[in-house]
Amino acid sequence: MTDEKARMLNGDPYDASDPELAVERERARDLTARYNDTAAGEDGTRRELLADLFGSVGENVAVEPPLRCDYGYNVHVGDGFYANFDCVLLDVRRIEIGRNCLIGPGTHVYTATHPIDPRERSEGLESGEPVTIGDDVWIGGKAVINPGVTVGDGSVIASGAVVVEDVPAGVVVGGNPATVVRELDGGE
Repeated sequence: MTDEKARMLNGDPYDASDPELAVERERARDLTARYNDTAAGEDGTRRELLADLFGSVGENVAVEPPLRCDYGYNVHVGDGFYANFDCVLLDVRRIEIGRNCLIGPGTHVYTATHPIDPRERSEGLESGEPVTIGDDVWIGGKAVINPGVTVGDGSVIASGAVVVEDVPAGVVVGGNPATVVRELDGGE
């Protein structure tokens, strides 16, 4: 493993042009292109491709193509995971998604981030922060989950929400930036 990859995985600033990282991104592009070219009903092929791409895949997982990711191996999804069309997972750090999670179309989950200072940004270094999504979470279409966010079990992210802070368990959040809209009862 190169120093740059180790820095990336540790959340330290790293150079994404590192040759090992470039090869790994190309591998992910190849696997997602093959996945996105599958036809409806090719569930076995899709499962095999996801198992090759993602770090771990639970049982009864379905992802509607097209799917995009940076590396794939930093994505971990639990049993009963479902992602609708056009899901983007920028996984320079770990993306952990629990059991029975549903992701709406056009949803993006980002772990990659860049320096705020323009001088630092011009140096080309980037970094990342992990994202954790608990069990039984529903994320509406076109939502964006930003780096470093944790979403608690049983919560709902409204369509179009931009999540920039942690979401507690058992709530509905919406808006930009997302805020708690209401608390959920255990039966909802």
